[in-house]
Amino acid sequence: MTWQPFYEGHGCPPERPGQPAPLDAPPPWRVFPRRPLHQEFVPSEGLIEAVNAALLLRRPLLVTGPAGSGKSTVIEQVAMELELGPVLRWHITSRSGLSDALYRYDALGRIHAQRLGGPSNSDDISPFLRMGPLGTALLPSARPRPLLIDEIDKSDLDLPSDLLDVLERGEFEIPELARYEQDEVLIREWGGDALHHVFRGRVQCTEFPFIVMTSNGERDFPAAFLRRCVRFTMPMPDPDTLTRIVAAHLGPDGAGSEPAQQLIHTFLGRLASGESLAIDQLLNAVHLLTGEHAPDEHRRHVVEGLLLRDLSRG
Repeated sequence: MTWQPFYEGHGCPPERPGQPAPLDAPPPWRVFPRRPLHQEFVPSEGLIEAVNAALLLRRPLLVTGPAGSGKSTVIEQVAMELELGPVLRWHITSRSGLSDALYRYDALGRIHAQRLGGPSNSDDISPFLRMGPLGTALLPSARPRPLLIDEIDKSDLDLPSDLLDVLERGEFEIPELARYEQDEVLIREWGGDALHHVFRGRVQCTEFPFIVMTSNGERDFPAAFLRRCVRFTMPMPDPDTLTRIVAAHLGPDGAGSEPAQQLIHTFLGRLASGESLAIDQLLNAVHLLTGEHAPDEHRRHVVEGLLLRDLSRG
């Protein structure tokens, strides 16, 4: 990476109008549309065994660890390696509920369509129903569908308990269809336009999905929920692991350089002292602060302080 301060703080346009200086290419992990990082992900020791246990037992994998430790990337690697298809994603907030993850029903839209009248099929319920990410993962399929339930520890206290029956039985009911006049209805899946037949409002998986749930460790879960999961805690990284991660993103030359190794050891020392730092912060620092045209010592110190700032502080 070449450090280039494009912005100089004088507010003057370029000397040649219409010919601005070209910006450098972004780092690989900031290229859009986002590309999967399955090849760059380096599994922690023991994670491969945890993934295989979850796959063989058809149980969700609950991965706990600090932000930026790669918890949500493991499912991309598994889905690509085992050809499970696109990853379905359910990002949890304090307002997330089980029903929305199973299916969405636009009741107001349907009432509005009925009032407008029109074609004889205007009362068709299909256009107003859509599977949620969890509901899509539970649709009958020849292979397990991959589903990421991200940051489940940020959920309402009742959500893990609400999930128990669905995780145990692998099925759920859509009440609006259970009492609908037609036995079979086509519903669009989450994240795509594919339509799926639902008979009498019942969705039953034929292959239990591969589910990865991530947690930052900010809360405890009920024992009944935990016993239905394979649990794995991301370990504290060591120098070799971080070097492999940096090399996977930036190449072996960048990872093995003396400035990169100094940043890795600084990063580990601060983690050991109790600071909260994410691996993507380290990648940002190595990307900007190493290479032939790295900034001078003063500017390097300023930039390092910006990029490696403790996440537990404002």
